[in-house]
Amino acid sequence: MDMDSSSSTNMTMMMKNYLHFTAGDNLLFQTWHPDSSGAIAGACIGLVVIALLERWLFAIRSGLESYWHHRALGLASKDASAAKCGDDAASANSKSPASSGQNQRTVPPFIAAHDVSRGAIYAVQALLGYILMLAVMTFQAAYVISIILGLGIGEVLFGRMNHHNA
Repeated sequence: MDMDSSSSTNMTMMMKNYLHFTAGDNLLFQTWHPDSSGAIAGACIGLVVIALLERWLFAIRSGLESYWHHRALGLASKDASAAKCGDDAASANSKSPASSGQNQRTVPPFIAAHDVSRGAIYAVQALLGYILMLAVMTFQAAYVISIILGLGIGEVLFGRMNHHNA
């Protein structure tokens, strides 16, 4: 038996698959190994901050989505009115579907500044969510409580900024 398989077997035996308050679980990295009550408290504070940041990013992304949606509608209406003016000048007596308003967009146009930013913010938000999930998977009860508190406090602080609720 080589060293890698024996050390992974020992780590598997040490991991608890039930909620516990004991120290010694790795948190995200092998080097982040809170093994005292002070280190666990510090890890809990870090997890609360990560949870708050995740909720803040959600609120920011929601506000930006609302702004981008209104901006895209404005751009689309400018384009539609310009096209309508061009159609009216080209054929004053004919009624085309574009000039009668039948061909309205149901999906906003791709705007790189909006869509790339949306993707980047979502990727960071997903990363934070996975970090929180991995912390919960340690079954360390203090981490779970800290994450739930952080998400709850973050929702209290930033939830009203969610423009999807309006």
